[in-house]
Amino acid sequence: MGQTLCICSRGSITIDNKKYYFVQKLDEGGFSYVDLVEGAKDGRFYALKKILCHDREGRQEAQTEMEMHQIFNHPNILSIVAHTFVDRGGKTEAWLLLPYIGKGSLWSVLEKLRDKGSLMSEKQILQIFRRICSGLKAMHEKGYAHRDLKPTNVLLDEDDRPLLMDLGSMNRARIEVRGTREAMTIQDWAAQRCTISYRAPELFNVESHCIIDERTDIWSLGCVLYCMMMLEGPYDMVFQKGDSVALAVQNPVTIPQSCSYSGSLKMLLSSIMMSNPQERPNIHWVLDQVQDLQSCSPNTQTNMV
Repeated sequence: MGQTLCICSRGSITIDNKKYYFVQKLDEGGFSYVDLVEGAKDGRFYALKKILCHDREGRQEAQTEMEMHQIFNHPNILSIVAHTFVDRGGKTEAWLLLPYIGKGSLWSVLEKLRDKGSLMSEKQILQIFRRICSGLKAMHEKGYAHRDLKPTNVLLDEDDRPLLMDLGSMNRARIEVRGTREAMTIQDWAAQRCTISYRAPELFNVESHCIIDERTDIWSLGCVLYCMMMLEGPYDMVFQKGDSVALAVQNPVTIPQSCSYSGSLKMLLSSIMMSNPQERPNIHWVLDQVQDLQSCSPNTQTNMV
């Protein structure tokens, strides 16, 4: 896939014999940027993610991200339309053509609510959260973990259907750590690939003989739920103040007294965010609890954007 590539002077590209026109730049990060492009034939908009591959390891990581998208065919995991590697000026870029979701990320929706002084209704939280859990369940059942779940890595379409994205940190869910060297390797990897304020406690100080598994995602999932309720992550302010997130995550999560959601939703949050991974539930349990809550949850709270 993606073997045929033409970069044309009119601001268009061709991947797999299909032409796409450049529209505008959408986003830019440290090692990647995203352009909005339009299909010449179908007139649809797509997001073209371009990853800079500085070395062989970078190319392999990009290849892994492409493969992860192809493994899953799930309504709550972002699909991939096409992909290729491009050599430009002696540098290699990985290009991932993805569906364009105009509403943006869950984080952008929460920011708009915060700016309006509003909150997401409990009904809506549960609807979106259940589908996030469903996408995560599909990953875990195939033996993979996302490793960087956060509100900016969840897209919402016009029907509020969440789509898990940015699969570049995904790897096998179960990692057996044998010795100090392996522990430090995983800890260093997590420091680079797992966002600090959503990173599971066991990834800050990896034990020399342990098993890291998909429950790292459950912790991050709890942080996402907290963010949907409070409009900020539980450790965002800790990080912004320059305090130790590694120390903060060792203590039970604090739910503000001002939180007006149901006691059942607060209890679910506390149950998910257990510092000890052995006490943390799996995704099947979380999904069951969410579905139970949906069957009896009141539709309180204010409007959504």
